[in-house]
Amino acid sequence: MKLLIVTGMSGSGKSKAMKMLEDNGYYCMDNLPTKLFSHFVNMMMQMDDLPKYMAITADARNPHIAEELTGEIEELRKMVEAKILYLDSEDGILLKRYKETRRLHPLMVFDSKLDLKAAIAEERHQLESIRQISDYIIDTSELSTAELRQKLLQVISNDADGRMKLNFVAFGYKYGIPADADLVFDVRCLPNPFYRPELKNLTGMDKEVRDYVMAQSESQALYKRIVDYLECTLPMYEKEGKAQLVVGLGCTGGQHRSLTFAILLSEYFEKQGYVTQKWSRDKNKNVAEIKQREG
Repeated sequence: MKLLIVTGMSGSGKSKAMKMLEDNGYYCMDNLPTKLFSHFVNMMMQMDDLPKYMAITADARNPHIAEELTGEIEELRKMVEAKILYLDSEDGILLKRYKETRRLHPLMVFDSKLDLKAAIAEERHQLESIRQISDYIIDTSELSTAELRQKLLQVISNDADGRMKLNFVAFGYKYGIPADADLVFDVRCLPNPFYRPELKNLTGMDKEVRDYVMAQSESQALYKRIVDYLECTLPMYEKEGKAQLVVGLGCTGGQHRSLTFAILLSEYFEKQGYVTQKWSRDKNKNVAEIKQREG
């Protein structure tokens, strides 16, 4: 049996993720006390019709979640293949979601003296140690329902030859660094296609932009060094048992240079046998800004 523990910030989409997992054949259990995880899994393994895939949520509704889950995951991995999926979101987005739903944050139920902002900060502090040991981290701040489903499918899909998944994310520094990035490379030092009128409204998805970016000697040199660094470190991450590595490529707006590098790196490492995905976090934001200025 394969077990996925779904945890993370309250309001980041755990309930929605559990419904998606259930739709994909997972036996889902919500809000089971953390210290009972190993007992519950052991009981399930005695069943004749043992489910092949199971997901259990762990969140701030469980007191002492950090220390309990750390111990439980060690016990669980003696019985089944267990991994942790951590859902995160920016504080501002969480505040907005709670105000829209008018629900109380779980920590505010336990401590009436906390306001919403303080409850979010306290929960982030409590869960930091869990975030550090998580196999997968998904930042849901800017994800639509369809995009969240796509990322979940990537998590639960079988690895090719059990290899680590590589997720190359293009982003714009003016919108902030992705919260779920393990590594970040800054490509703002390269010539910017934005200042070429014929390329301004295109993106790294377009061949003309990629050709322009990679025609520069600076781009070729930086690309080679990033490839060299990843080829050196990826086996080390795999040896440590990391299931997914999120590599951020940042330029000013996340439209041209960063997306070019994300696409080319994804294609290169896919040829090396890795399961890869390329992702443009801020492409639509730039398109909307350009239309607004032109309008």
